[in-house]
Amino acid sequence: MNSKKQMYEELVSIIIPYYKKKEYILKTINSVLNQSYNNYEIIIIYDDENLSDLDYLEKLFKSEKKIKIIKNSKTVGAGFSRNKGIENANGEFIAFIDADDTWKKYKLEKQINFMKKNKLKFTHTPYEIIDKNDRVLGERISKNFEKVDDLIKSCDIGLSTVIIKKEIIDYQTTFPNLKTKEDFVLWLKILKKNIIICYFNETLSSWRKLDNSLSSSITQKLIDAFKVYNYHMKFNFIKSLYYTMCLSINYLKK
Repeated sequence: MNSKKQMYEELVSIIIPYYKKKEYILKTINSVLNQSYNNYEIIIIYDDENLSDLDYLEKLFKSEKKIKIIKNSKTVGAGFSRNKGIENANGEFIAFIDADDTWKKYKLEKQINFMKKNKLKFTHTPYEIIDKNDRVLGERISKNFEKVDDLIKSCDIGLSTVIIKKEIIDYQTTFPNLKTKEDFVLWLKILKKNIIICYFNETLSSWRKLDNSLSSSITQKLIDAFKVYNYHMKFNFIKSLYYTMCLSINYLKK
C-alpha cells in the first residue's frame, strides 16, 4: 500500500477479548494483519487468570508493533474486556472480532469506505458460519435497523462484522456484565440514541461455531435474554418472558 493512500485512512482500533482461544488466535490475528486497509491497531484484552497463554501471545506477537496486549487483573468476561479495549483505543473507528473468528482481506477497506461515503456511524455485514476445521456451515444475512422495535425480537447482528464510530460510545453506552447477549444490549442502547444501524451487503467475516463455547449454552442464553429485557430494557416480568420466547423462537428459525 502506498503512503499516499495510507494518509487518507483513519485509524481503526480492533478489539479482541481473549479467553482460552489458543487454537484459533493465530488465524484470527493473521486475518487482521492481512487486511488491505493498513492503518489500524489491534488491542487484545487478556481475560484469563491463568497466564500460560499470555506468555504464548507475547512471544508470538512481540515483533508486531500494531498489537497491544492488555491483561485484566481478574476474569471479567468479553463485554467488560471490550469496554477496556475501547477505553484504550486511539482510533476514530472501532471494529470488533472475537478470538476465534476471521475476516476477509478487504473487510476493513470496503466497510470503512462505505461508512465514509454514506456518513454512517454503525455498520455490520452478512457472515459465514464455520466449524472448527474452517468448513462453511451456512451464512447469516444482514439488514438495516432504524429503531429498537426492528431488533428487539431477534439479535441479527454478528459482533465480528461490526464497525462503529468511537464517538457514539459514552459512559452509558457500553457492554454490560452478561455472559452472553452483551452485544445485543449495546446495539439496543445505540438504537435508543437514534443512531441507525446500516448493513453493507457483502460477506466479509466468518463466525466460528464451537460446541463447547459459552455462546452454545442454551440455558445461559435464556437467562441472559431475560436479563436483557427485564433489567436492561426495564420491561416487566410478563413482557420480558414474552420477548425471551420470541428471541428463542427466532434463534431456532435461523
